Amino acid sequence: MNSLHLNINLDFQQLLDIVKQLSPSEKLKLNDFIWNDTMDIPMEHQKLVFDRMQNSKVNPESMLDWDEASKTLTS
Repeated sequence: MNSLHLNINLDFQQLLDIVKQLSPSEKLKLNDFIWNDTMDIPMEHQKLVFDRMQNSKVNPESMLDWDEASKTLTS
């Protein structure tokens, strides 16, 4: 099998300009490819999420209401 390797240096805006030229169905295919790409999540990240989930179950009062928390982000 022949293979082709391309290394094209683009900044993010250039990439966006190229993606904007795609048809809607091509954009959907690109989106599916990006999000269906299997990523290995490091164990320390998995543990961090698990620990936070456990903490929220043990201490539900420590959880913030999203509507209230989001107000502090925009202030």
